[in-house]
Amino acid sequence: MSREVYENPLITRYASKEMSHLFSMQKRISQWRKLWVILAESENELGLPVSKTQVAEMKKFIDTINRKVAEKKEKEVRHDVMAHVHAFGEQAKKAAPIIHLGATSCFVTDNADLLIYRDALKMTAQKTAAVIKVLANFAKKHKSLPMLGFTHMQPAQPVTLGKRTTLWIQDLVLDLKELEARIDNLPARGVKGTTGTQASFLELFNGDARKVAKLNDKVVKKMGFNSSIPVSGQTYSRKLDSQILATLAGIAESAHKFATDIRILAHRKEVEEPFGKKQIGSSAMAYKRNPMRTERICSLSRFVMAMPANGYMTHSTQWMERTLDDSANRRLTIPQAFLAIDAVLELCANVGDGLIVYKKVIEKNLLAELPFMATENILMEAVKNGGNRQDLHEIIRVHSQAAAAEVKEHGRSNDLLERLAKDDSFSLNDKRLKNILNPNLYVGLAPSQVDEFIKNEITPINRRYKNISIGDESVNV
Repeated sequence: MSREVYENPLITRYASKEMSHLFSMQKRISQWRKLWVILAESENELGLPVSKTQVAEMKKFIDTINRKVAEKKEKEVRHDVMAHVHAFGEQAKKAAPIIHLGATSCFVTDNADLLIYRDALKMTAQKTAAVIKVLANFAKKHKSLPMLGFTHMQPAQPVTLGKRTTLWIQDLVLDLKELEARIDNLPARGVKGTTGTQASFLELFNGDARKVAKLNDKVVKKMGFNSSIPVSGQTYSRKLDSQILATLAGIAESAHKFATDIRILAHRKEVEEPFGKKQIGSSAMAYKRNPMRTERICSLSRFVMAMPANGYMTHSTQWMERTLDDSANRRLTIPQAFLAIDAVLELCANVGDGLIVYKKVIEKNLLAELPFMATENILMEAVKNGGNRQDLHEIIRVHSQAAAAEVKEHGRSNDLLERLAKDDSFSLNDKRLKNILNPNLYVGLAPSQVDEFIKNEITPINRRYKNISIGDESVNV
């Protein structure tokens, strides 16, 4: 590739080779030829003047594409589909008269797109399941590790690292269900004709509508789809595109949330993404361990989250049976959305598989706030011993404000428990104080919630997606 022209970084740096191949010109034109073969074969089976010899000849050249011939012809005719009809006919000479018989361009372009999108959705589902699996293993390992919880980005009741991880996983589980629904319900365009009326095929079959319907059914079945769209204009409804883009954007939302949380945890020095032994965090500040991978997840995720707007605008402006202002936009947005989310999932698996946990820092940060969390338990204990709930609440409030001032204004340690121990309103001896500072007392059902979540949600996914593994340690800067 020439270094003197723009290179799409989704291809050269981020997305996997497998996803990049799906949206290659080779794949696209091979799918066109596959569809021309399917159409000709089905027309032969229904008695149209298409021979088995012609079909067999076409099959020989499905993947052997004479690109230069097609490119030269396109410059002449200014029509990419007809250029490839001509190029295909030059190879399969006996079949040249019947290639594309009765079809409009969208027979190959739209049906081929749907074949590619279906494969891309399946690949995305596989990779989403792989990320779920990686994070589930991490959640199980750390299901009982207490850490500070946050609401409003302020210290809140403790959770466990495993429980927090299930929140990230649950979003991806919802995404996977959406992906699976898209795959299961994605229709083929089928054989619909120029404006969706199937008029050309009705003419070919001398007015026999039943044979037109049989042709559509045969083509759809040979494509591997369960159904075709019930009605169409020239194209399948571009609403399918906006729904696919929204599904990919949903995965991007989840990935962005996961990566952002890891970045915040890295700021707190509690959890970090993988960092290579010789990796440089900053060209100036040699000590830095910048969260490059999670930052890239967020960057690419924002790119994908912006894509559905293109789908919405494209679908809403398809006047009557179709306009061609969808074409250039779709060639950019849909492939790039798939390529970007592919890169995001690869990175998520890589990060999830190599997360570094600093337990001592987690404990230190939790213990610094735990006295505030413990006041509710202290209050309940004092009330059970005969105290007045309202009076005790006010005493705790006053001591809490004083302790907070020590921390915020003077940079001293949290002495709330010491203050309460000295107050005669509470019976707090050294043993009781030690018990109060046990973080495991404050995580509720978090450990068992992790177990139940993995059993009920993740185990069935792992059964459906066996032997999956993604994530490459060699991540480009």
